[in-house]
Amino acid sequence: MPNQTLNPILIEKFWESIPPVWRQTRNQIRRIAVEKFQMTEEQFQVLRRIRKGSTSVSALAEASQTSRSAVSKTVEALVRRDLVARGEDPDDRRNIPLALTEEGQRVMNTIFIEAEAWLSARFEHLSPVELETLQQGMETLRKAFINP
Repeated sequence: MPNQTLNPILIEKFWESIPPVWRQTRNQIRRIAVEKFQMTEEQFQVLRRIRKGSTSVSALAEASQTSRSAVSKTVEALVRRDLVARGEDPDDRRNIPLALTEEGQRVMNTIFIEAEAWLSARFEHLSPVELETLQQGMETLRKAFINP
């Protein structure tokens, strides 16, 4: 029963915290990607997903809930910029695995290093107790959403 009285407050705190924090974080990453590397948000998202292990146009289209043709155009632009390489699958010629090139890895590393520095600056003013509480809260939040 106590959770029923807690839930409206918890839900309100969620809406006050998570969307604005994520919006600012996403905007910071986009700013770096666009300003430093002149890439579109779609290009950044494709690079990010390849970095996380999506290695085919089909997987990328499914992950982004976009058409295969739109993803193919984005991939082609990234291949032309030498950020993505197309591979070969000797067992299935229709399967064309995608991977980040060295330059693609460098670009993504730079974006994430700058984003992490920005995040560190946000947390800098918190006390050690607040940082520990935040870390525990993040783990609890992840548990609530990843394994409900």
